[in-house]
Amino acid sequence: MIAVAAESKIYSLEAWMENPPDLEEWVDGELLEKNGMTLKHSKVQGNLYFYWRTYKDSSGQGGDVYTDVPCRTNKQGRYPDVAYLPSELAAQFGNLKVLPQSFPLCAEIVSPTDLAEDVIAKATEYLESGSEEVWLVYPENQWIIAVTKQTRSIFIAGEVISTKTVLPGFSIAVDELLK
Repeated sequence: MIAVAAESKIYSLEAWMENPPDLEEWVDGELLEKNGMTLKHSKVQGNLYFYWRTYKDSSGQGGDVYTDVPCRTNKQGRYPDVAYLPSELAAQFGNLKVLPQSFPLCAEIVSPTDLAEDVIAKATEYLESGSEEVWLVYPENQWIIAVTKQTRSIFIAGEVISTKTVLPGFSIAVDELLK
């Protein structure tokens, strides 16, 4: 999703952490509204939430799956499109307004208006702030890029993607997720 400046006023990261505005990320001292969502984007976001949640429940791994939930990276205040928080971190941080780090597993559903460099920079930011794995989901191109600190893999229609480090054992056909 492309982010645009919501209001041109100075807003501290601490203020954002205390009361994060809905779907407004804190980026370089400005509030940026997440927008550019399409019906397809929302559908894929719902699919990923459903599949991750179903798997974490059926596998007994526990934890929580979220959509559009605030977290603090080393640099910014963000809202990943879909995020998973393992049980031990959910017990520790589950009642906070904002997760004080990146989610261990998160996904960004890329909208047609998003710039590739911005999305890749956001994935890097997540990885530098506690994420172990980030999925960049491109519904229009039917690509999913799975990124960890050590690897980058691209999955396309006809292939199966699996989690690499978080939510062990989860896999899904790209076609099924993006249908």
